[in-house]
Amino acid sequence: MLKISQYRIRFNKIPSLVYFCIFPLLIGLGFWQLHRAEEKRILVNKQDLGEMTAALQLSTTSEDNVDLNRYKKVEVAGRYDDIQQFLIDNQISNGKAGYYVMTPLIIEGGTKAVLINRGWIPLNQGRSILPDVHIEQINGIIKGRINRFPSVGLKLPGADEPSKNWPSVVQVIDSKKVSKRLGYPIFDFQIELDRESPGGFKREWQNSQVMLPEQHTAYAIQWFGLAFTVTVIFIGSSLKKNND
Repeated sequence: MLKISQYRIRFNKIPSLVYFCIFPLLIGLGFWQLHRAEEKRILVNKQDLGEMTAALQLSTTSEDNVDLNRYKKVEVAGRYDDIQQFLIDNQISNGKAGYYVMTPLIIEGGTKAVLINRGWIPLNQGRSILPDVHIEQINGIIKGRINRFPSVGLKLPGADEPSKNWPSVVQVIDSKKVSKRLGYPIFDFQIELDRESPGGFKREWQNSQVMLPEQHTAYAIQWFGLAFTVTVIFIGSSLKKNND
C-alpha cells in the first residue's frame, strides 16, 4: 500500500494481475502496428519506384533477390522453352477458374532461366484437356516486371509437386523443384509479361492489396490509447481517501 497526501493506493491481487498481463500486451500491439506501418511504407515506395525507374537488364549474373527487385521493370533477352511449360492451377479471374501460364525463358549467354508469367487462361470444359499454350516467337527480348510467384491462401501437401506431363500442372511454384524438373536452374522469382508484349494471354497485373501505413498508425494509436485508459481505470480503482 502507498500513501500520497490524503490518499492511499491499495493494489489488490487479482486486479493487479489482470492489469500487468493486459498492459504489456496492449503496448506490444501498438508497437507491432507501428512496425507494420513502416513495412507498408517501404512496400508502397517500392511499388511507386518500380514504375518510375529504368528497366533492369536481367542476365544470368543478376542478383537473385525478389525482395530487392520486386516490382522493378525488367528486360531480358533469351529463348523460350516452349516444350517445358507450367500451368499454375486454381487461379481465378472474374469468377472463372483457370491457370497462369509460366514459360521458362533461357537467358541469352547461359543456361539459367527465369519463369515468364504469360498471363491467365481459362480452363477447358474438362481438366483432362489442357489449354493450348503454344508460342509463335521463341527468341526475343522480354519486357515485364519482377514479382513473387503466385501464392495460395492454404498450401496443401503436394501442392508444389509438378505433374509429369507437359505442360506441367502445379499449384505452388517451388524454384528448386521446378529447376530439378526442368534440368537447369531458374531465378527465384517470376517476370509478369508486359501487357503490350506479344505471346501472352489475359494480363491484369495488380500490386499487392495492402493496408495503408496510415491505417496501421491509427490502429497503433488506438492500442496505446486503450493501454492508457486501462492504466487510468486501474489506478482510479486502487486510489482511496484515507478517511474511507
